[in-house]
Amino acid sequence: MSQGTGYQVISDPEQVRQVLRRVDDFLPTNALTSVVPLSPAALRILSRSRFALPPVLASATGELHRTVRSVVTGFFTPAKVAAIGPRVRELTHQHADAAAAELAHGPVDLAQAVGAHIPPVIMQELTGFQLPDPDVLKRWSRESLELFWGWPDPQRQLELAKTAAEFYTWLRAEAIASHGRDNLFGALHAAGLRTAEVCSLGYFLLIAGQETTALLIGTALYRALQDPACWQSLASGGTGSTLVRRVLAEEPSVHTWRRAVPRDTVLDGTALPAGSEILLELAGHHPPDAGPTAYSLSFGHGLHRCLGARLAELETVLALEETARALPDIRLIGPEPDWLRLLSFQAPLSVTVEAAAPERSNR
Repeated sequence: MSQGTGYQVISDPEQVRQVLRRVDDFLPTNALTSVVPLSPAALRILSRSRFALPPVLASATGELHRTVRSVVTGFFTPAKVAAIGPRVRELTHQHADAAAAELAHGPVDLAQAVGAHIPPVIMQELTGFQLPDPDVLKRWSRESLELFWGWPDPQRQLELAKTAAEFYTWLRAEAIASHGRDNLFGALHAAGLRTAEVCSLGYFLLIAGQETTALLIGTALYRALQDPACWQSLASGGTGSTLVRRVLAEEPSVHTWRRAVPRDTVLDGTALPAGSEILLELAGHHPPDAGPTAYSLSFGHGLHRCLGARLAELETVLALEETARALPDIRLIGPEPDWLRLLSFQAPLSVTVEAAAPERSNR
């Protein structure tokens, strides 16, 4: 445990699990709070769109949390996730084939050409409502992550707040229109949630349900392509599961999460005063012999474990495998890519490849 950037930083995996299990001593009330306090001007922009994020799921506890979690779980059951596998493969082939055609004319960014397109479609088909254009959703998602988990200066906050307001306006209209419909928002209304609560859940669920998975796919593609032997193994029918779980254990797209201390408490002999804020490091600290489940902490633990964990892992494994099989003769080009580096989110911003002549690959 260490002190940094205003947070008590907890790195030890077992201590992280303790914090996530002790739901009365460590609350999720700051989980979705902006890292940088928003300026009055930015808040006015959000207010005009009726932007509100009452505690519902990731930042909530108690009966409402249990009710909402039960409703959302019904849309991401193990059976539904398993059944979506062929669709993931189909979508990956579709976009990888398009990338192959583009490679005839020059380099291609696989993070955009393949990884960005699969999770939104899967999210749409599982939740039952129409998402906006993928490029629009990507902009909304990425800029919302920056607004709440980045360090934007006051001028940048204004730009990000406008995007967030645009996102929320669409979301509110969709939530209102979903009354009585057979989709996730309709089910939440039927469970007694107010429109603001539906929007609060939807705002971050739509980001978590597709943007963080797209980021994870990008990291997995990048790490696999860094090792030509790994890429050729995947291209020849090998499994991507081992690599994906290593990425999840070492550098997942969601690498930290926050908790708040409501009253004086103690964690493994260390006193934590009321009002302390905790930053949990979810990855990168497991010992080499941690075993096959070390990766799972990247999805959280206990009552707030990510409901889309199975889905995110499945999408990433299948997207990695099918891309390699569709594009066996490619290689990374250029310098180390820029990375998204936010308090709780990380990934390479691009995975740029070019076609390699078959005789120059390691096949």
